[in-house]
Amino acid sequence: MQPATDRLWNSNYWKVMTTNFTLSFSFYLLTPLLPLYLSETFGSSKDMIGLVLSGYTITALIVRPFSGFFVDSFSRKRVLLISLFIYFICFSGYLLAGTLLLFAIVRTLHGAPFGASTVANSTMAIDVLPSSRRNEGIGYYGLSNNLATAIAPTVGVFIYRYAHNFDLLFWLAFLVAGIGLAVDATLKPPPRPLQTGKRPISLDRFFLVRGWLIGLDMAFFGVCFGVLSNYLAIYGKETMGITSGTGTFFMLLSIGLILSRLQGGKMLRQGRLTYNAAIGIITSTIGYLLFVACPNMAGYYGAAILIGLGNGHLWPAFQNMIIGVATNNQRGTANSTLLTSWDLGIGIGILLGGSIVEYLGYAAAFWWIAIMHFAGALLFFLATRSFFLRNRIVR
Repeated sequence: MQPATDRLWNSNYWKVMTTNFTLSFSFYLLTPLLPLYLSETFGSSKDMIGLVLSGYTITALIVRPFSGFFVDSFSRKRVLLISLFIYFICFSGYLLAGTLLLFAIVRTLHGAPFGASTVANSTMAIDVLPSSRRNEGIGYYGLSNNLATAIAPTVGVFIYRYAHNFDLLFWLAFLVAGIGLAVDATLKPPPRPLQTGKRPISLDRFFLVRGWLIGLDMAFFGVCFGVLSNYLAIYGKETMGITSGTGTFFMLLSIGLILSRLQGGKMLRQGRLTYNAAIGIITSTIGYLLFVACPNMAGYYGAAILIGLGNGHLWPAFQNMIIGVATNNQRGTANSTLLTSWDLGIGIGILLGGSIVEYLGYAAAFWWIAIMHFAGALLFFLATRSFFLRNRIVR
């Protein structure tokens, strides 16, 4: 029988998985439909939509390095609960924002607790995992996000299509975020000795310098997903003439994510991180090329599956890689560095993607992200893979 200390599916792990699901659900419930909300409610142009929505990501980007610092320096549970509470409360701001300016302010401020919560919760997941199951556990942790990514857009599109009530969407996101806060309040993490004495303030306490190239590569992939996830619904409605296909797209994408996470678990258990990453990068690149090169239903839905399969391999591999080059007391910083890089890419993607769509059209924007993903693939095979192998810490 497996020792209790080596159990992967312990109660604390289930709780952080549940909270990760609620974080992702409340986020992806709104993300694909916010461009439509801004267009229909405030008459916003495409570049203005990009500007307003990028504020959320930019704030998360700014906050994440400080989140890593606080998570590594103070009680992780306390940092987590404070972040989740503020994230939960911010959803009420969408219901009260009656102008585009107020909505932009609320959306921008909301990025801060989201960025802090994702860093704190993913670091807590690492803490409650037995060291012998950590690579595998980090891979499965993402399944909760994948399930939310599959379900939330489908629910959101269903409500939009049949009720056409954005307030109902905001209330649902508010409720789900509150459930995550309540679940994590019952966490009983293992004791962790806090650092005593004053440690010098340095860049490495906010950004994992040892993992800079891994973060840079992740930013390339973030650009691509930022454009795709934020402009998919309005692209489907305006260009392809479909109003319910967004939910199906995200469901297929998430099925791909789930299948690849399950299939890649064995490779992660064996420590084959760069191999897992390579499979994911190649598959995702093909998916983005298919999406833009075949602007029809087959290309649209086929790309969803391929991008899902690719990201399901890519994400846990990169997360384990960056944790692999960090010391044990830099786990929060490592997580924040990877998520900061992803946010940076998404922010650039949303901001520049909106301008490209406005002046050059959707085809140009999606060709741009296909090229960016190919560039990220080249960077991995030419530099990032060997960088990780040189810098990883053998434990």
